[in-house]
Amino acid sequence: MLPELLAPAGDWECARAAIENGADAIYFGLSRFNARMRARNFTETDLPKLMEFLHERGARGYVTFNTLVFENELADAEHFLRSIIASGVDAAIVQDAGMCRLIRRLSPDFPIHASTQMTITSAAGMAFARDLGCELAVLARECSIAEMVKIRAADSQAGGTALPMEVFVHGALCVAYSGQCLTSEALGGRSANRGECAQACRLPYDLIADGRKV
Repeated sequence: MLPELLAPAGDWECARAAIENGADAIYFGLSRFNARMRARNFTETDLPKLMEFLHERGARGYVTFNTLVFENELADAEHFLRSIIASGVDAAIVQDAGMCRLIRRLSPDFPIHASTQMTITSAAGMAFARDLGCELAVLARECSIAEMVKIRAADSQAGGTALPMEVFVHGALCVAYSGQCLTSEALGGRSANRGECAQACRLPYDLIADGRKV
């Protein structure tokens, strides 16, 4: 399997720049259920033209559906997923295990990619993603290259077809593990697992030990 160069895109300008500069695919969020709700995002009405633009150039487009979804949002989530599937999107990048099950109920073969927000850090995590119907797993961004090699080797030896693996090679890192940080929610009521991370880890702090500033 040849490596795929994947780049983020929040609008048409970014999408064009990514493809014109060699990206094989882009990933992008919509108006809900994505981990960058305060960033620029495409809308559902953009999907048909966006996918046409990508496919005409031999590129692919993946929608990020990478937040936790609550019970009272299931009807809206299903509506979004039906639109995504019908629009010709090449895959959905998903965090919530329940959404993987919902996608598979809506479509037996629509591609699902396990998001880095699933915190996959082992071959056991890869197996879990496979059991959910995912056909690719994005490892937690905090994995080292040595850990990636071990995960790939262990997954390949587990029997059956090894699950394709995706890793981040450039961009910001979370101070915690992807999908596990509760700092923003605890300090300001903005959940990182709901697309509203306040990036509290980037603020300046004073370290106090024994009552004194270190």
